[in-house]
Parts: sequence; C-alpha cells; structure tokens
Amino acid sequence: MSFLTEWITNIIVFVLLATVIDMLLPSSSMQKYVKIVTGLLLITIILTPLLKLLTSDVDTVIDSFRISGTSQNNSVENLIEMKKKEIQASQRAYILEQMAVQMKQEAEKELMEKSGKVINKVNIAASDLENIPDSITEVTVYLSEKKEEQAIEAVRHVEIDTGDKTRSEKTVENMSLVTSLLAEKWNLSPEKIIIAEGGT
Repeated sequence: MSFLTEWITNIIVFVLLATVIDMLLPSSSMQKYVKIVTGLLLITIILTPLLKLLTSDVDTVIDSFRISGTSQNNSVENLIEMKKKEIQASQRAYILEQMAVQMKQEAEKELMEKSGKVINKVNIAASDLENIPDSITEVTVYLSEKKEEQAIEAVRHVEIDTGDKTRSEKTVENMSLVTSLLAEKWNLSPEKIIIAEGGT
C-alpha cells in the first residue's frame, strides 16, 4: 500500500513541477521540446511499477506467492486433521458407550437370577473398534447387591471376622462364578473381565 501512495505522490509532484516549468518558459521553439521531454518523463513515472515488475526476478515473485499459499494450505490441512481426530475420538467413545449399555442389558437379568448381583455400570477398553470383540482389552463391571424393595432399611447384622476364611473363599468363588457367567454371555475370555464393587 505504501508503494501505491508513493507512486501517486510522484506523479502529482511531477505534474505540478512540469506545469511550473511550462509557465516559466517563454513561448519559443524550446517549449515544444520541453513538453515532449516532460511527457516522456511522465510516461516513465506512470510505468514505474511495471518496470520494477519486469526488472525483478519473476521466479522469486511467483515463489513468494506459492510459499504464502502453501503455508495457508498447510494450516487448513492441520485444522482439518485436528477436527477429524476429534470426531473420531467422540465417535469411538459413543460406540464404546453403546456397547457397554448393550452388554449390560444382555447379562443383567441372568446375573441377578444366578448370583443376586446387579450391574451398576460397564466400562469397555478396546484397541480397535473395527475388530470387535477380538480387540476388547478389558471390561470393568461394577456390581452391587440386589436391593430388596423395603420402605425402611433394616439394620444389617454385623459380623466380626475371627479368622474364619470360609466367607472370603465364598466371595472369591462367587466372583469367579460371576466372571465365568459374564465371559460366557459376552463371548470373552475371563481374564479380560474385571469385577469391582460400586460404580454408581
């Protein structure tokens, strides 16, 4: 923009200077030659931008346009790639969430009948969504006891552990039963299923 204002300023100054010189010269045969010279100088001043463009290296000018265009294209491509990754991540999370809901619905009734446990929540971790169920690396199942429908909850019986290991053995046995039931229902290996308490 500064180049354009400088160019217009030079033209205006030269026209004013040529007018002053024309007024100062007496009317003689020299005036005709002065007008020709000032006209030629005015033409060269007007054509200065074109001359600068012709004298500069055309390849350099074209490369500068390409560099600025390439940097803009790169930034647009990076932005598109970022948005694509965000969409894929949200889509992946949605798919895993829907799978967890379906898995919970499949096993909930049978699990409640056989073990008295209720599935609160299911979390799935998978390495590749296109190769399911083989790509499932871990399924965490949060369980709780089946709640009895009572208006007032009775005080639970408190037991003090005196070293008797039969209760913990029953708990482990019950958890292995739950794990094998879920593994069979979901067609997974029992090692991939993690049982946890709570998760509401």
